[in-house]
Amino acid sequence: MQNHHHFLIHKPHGYLSQFIYEKKRHKKLLGELYHFPEGTMAIGRLDEDSEGLLLLTTDGMMSEIVRSKTIEKEYYAQVDGIINEEAISQIKNGVEIGFKGIRYTTKKCEAKIINQLPDCVGEGRRIRDLRHGPTSWLSITLTEGKFRQVRKMTAAVGFPTLRLIRIRVGELHLQNLKAGEVVEIESFF
Repeated sequence: MQNHHHFLIHKPHGYLSQFIYEKKRHKKLLGELYHFPEGTMAIGRLDEDSEGLLLLTTDGMMSEIVRSKTIEKEYYAQVDGIINEEAISQIKNGVEIGFKGIRYTTKKCEAKIINQLPDCVGEGRRIRDLRHGPTSWLSITLTEGKFRQVRKMTAAVGFPTLRLIRIRVGELHLQNLKAGEVVEIESFF
């Protein structure tokens, strides 16, 4: 039996969730943050502008389990404007977004307004100052994960996402990991 390696990483803003980038323009990649063993892969992705908890493994079967539609992924989104309960209700019940050129209604999910951010969110990058209007935070918990889904969902209800942080995958939390920090763990579940 092969010994596999599993990692939790707090992916910083500006990094791609991959190890190889074959286009000409240089991008920051996960391998710049830590010396991962050969065969390490990201489980799911966070886009370049997103940050937070990312799981990595050398076990392809584990990747399939975590990406299944039964594992919850929780995100904190800072949005443009002061989000209200009506918008939260729409997100909870499913909103129509575009995916691969077709319209798609998201599945029901959990969503709530966040008034107090946990320390793990950190300062992050400066989004903008108050001259450009107020912002607010919400939590969205999904079991699906289409391309840029959370960003599309908040935009669909009139509150574009300015900053997006994944704080939880299943029972694994971002906790006290600082941006760019990597921790090897024995297993995910």
